[in-house]
Amino acid sequence: MRLYMKQKMISITQGFNIMDENGTPVFKVKGELLTIGRKLHLLDLEGNELAFIRQKLLTILPKMYIYQNGQEIAIVKREFTLLRPRFVIEGLNWVIQGDYLAHDYSILVGNHPICRIHKVWLALGDCFEIDVDESVDLIPVIAVILAIDYCTDSQGG
Repeated sequence: MRLYMKQKMISITQGFNIMDENGTPVFKVKGELLTIGRKLHLLDLEGNELAFIRQKLLTILPKMYIYQNGQEIAIVKREFTLLRPRFVIEGLNWVIQGDYLAHDYSILVGNHPICRIHKVWLALGDCFEIDVDESVDLIPVIAVILAIDYCTDSQGG
């Protein structure tokens, strides 16, 4: 399945849609105003929460917690390295490989890629093309991508 995540260049609530290949919205992403630490909600088109992502405060490097149905399912942590950022995904047995800064990376289970993320450079604002294996639960994949995007964002560290 191919999805597109295009963030608005200026958005007070950090809200945007995730669309399919035809440009039809599939999910909504909404941020919270006036909160300490970033909080994002992945919603279906009716506004029901599918996942919640929150920033852990008072850490040297960004750390994001991912919840689904009120249960913590993963922690995305950026680790210190000298040359490139490195991410650890605790709780899902996933590995991230590729160039995060260029937004060109893959999510793997063992040696099997389950998702590939590629930044579309000619778009106004950030636009990411996401290819997800049909056999994978889409919600945790999108939540991890949102967490990694936050951690690589200049505002997120």
